Amino acid sequence: MAEITPDGAPGGLFRALRHAAAAEWEAYCWHPFVQGLADGTLPLTAFRRYLVQDYLFLIQFARAQALAVVKAESLEAMRAKSATVQAIIGETKLHIQFCAAWGLTEADILAEPEAPETVSYTRWVLDRGLAGDILDLEVALAPCTVGYGEIARRIEAHPARNRSGNPYEPWIASYAGEDYQKVAAASAARLDALGRTHGGEARLPSLARAFAEASRLEAEFWQMGLRAA
Repeated sequence: MAEITPDGAPGGLFRALRHAAAAEWEAYCWHPFVQGLADGTLPLTAFRRYLVQDYLFLIQFARAQALAVVKAESLEAMRAKSATVQAIIGETKLHIQFCAAWGLTEADILAEPEAPETVSYTRWVLDRGLAGDILDLEVALAPCTVGYGEIARRIEAHPARNRSGNPYEPWIASYAGEDYQKVAAASAARLDALGRTHGGEARLPSLARAFAEASRLEAEFWQMGLRAA
């Protein structure tokens, strides 16, 4: 069995999409918000805004993964996507524990309205899934899952990486850790597999546009946090 790599296999669909949407991917993965996480200069108000909206995002992300159960290509895939839904719902509990350190309760978060950036991103993903097949939906989901893995690796390798007194260390560690890196790698590998079985090469232009749009919406999500600074 080929090793699962963080950015997919050479010649695979994920790398083709990443290359086709290189500008949008770079703007997302190395956004000023991310750079502020790396060196610890991100304003606390920006991160707090992000934390609230990320929880609301997770709720909708779980719905999109549940739609992937419906769209799944096999019983095995249905089982895997069902487990993903449960993992995301479980992650909401961990997110609340993390938010508590920032003085945020679940009631506080649920009282907040979804930001326009949260709505536009999550509903766009759901629309892609409803209108297309499982490959369309997985392409829309992948920039979030795979992107956070790459972002954490970039932060760890950044020359200005600040570990001393950086308030964002727990967040960075959660995505740089082996467990999450495996999740990100598996997501890239799934895109590669679906590309082989669902005509990914022939559909590359439309899939690349969707991947670029998801990356753009991810960058807008970071920007939403910065606007609160």
